[in-house]
Amino acid sequence: MRIHHLNCGTDCPLGGAFFDGRSVGPLGRIVCHCLLIETDAHGLVLVDTGYGLRDVAHPHARPDPRISVPWRMMLNIRLHERDTAIRQVEALGYRARDVRHIIATHLDFDHAGGLEDFPDAAVHVMQREYDDATGPRAGVVARNRWRPAQLDGVRRWQGYGAQGERWFGFDAVRDLVGLPPEILMVPLPGHTWGHAGVAIRKGDGRWLLHAGDAYFYRGEMRGARRRCTPGLRAYQRLMEVDATARIDNQQRLRRLSVDRRDAVTVTCTHDPVELERLQAGRAL
Repeated sequence: MRIHHLNCGTDCPLGGAFFDGRSVGPLGRIVCHCLLIETDAHGLVLVDTGYGLRDVAHPHARPDPRISVPWRMMLNIRLHERDTAIRQVEALGYRARDVRHIIATHLDFDHAGGLEDFPDAAVHVMQREYDDATGPRAGVVARNRWRPAQLDGVRRWQGYGAQGERWFGFDAVRDLVGLPPEILMVPLPGHTWGHAGVAIRKGDGRWLLHAGDAYFYRGEMRGARRRCTPGLRAYQRLMEVDATARIDNQQRLRRLSVDRRDAVTVTCTHDPVELERLQAGRAL
């Protein structure tokens, strides 16, 4: 399998290094790191989609905006067609129908906006995430994070509960329908109840774990102690459904990233440094 590391959306919140830990100007840079996996017999597989074509064209169309105005202003979201997953897939010489599977770490607006750009793809997601995203949304955060307009055009949902043997001590969902055994889901609740990472076993035997929003900043992994910028620490707290579950899973991931660094590379969705290093083929 070949794995492409894509940035399918950029947020530039006011605060610079207060958010990303490195910007020298007033604006930070937060990415939306998605994966495009080329498989031998199962077509193309996307892990998350970032913002989609309809988000770019009509983000606030009434009566059901795809992105809420308050969240767009808070994050200073930059919407460009060239950044969408579909345009990046096409730039690699493929077509939308070549993407046969999408695995969603969760269905927040910045992860699921491009689902409808791939109408032939099966969308794999934890059943709890699907139920929460498509059911009644109580509270300010729930109403803003899950956007029905991004989801109501998807027809091929595939939901899962935790099953199968464990993966490095974590619960795992194996035997994803239509996907090779080298790809599995790792439930990591806390950010949402149905949040999950996606683990891919590469040809060299090492694993890549896309941990989604289980953490946001590179300093939260690969060290004995957690380091996180104030802006991202606050945003994680704002978006969490359960602080204890989120922090516990983050601690477990941090131990994994240290103790099994020889076997597993852990990355997240929103850290630009992690994305840049993986795009360059460098170790984290």
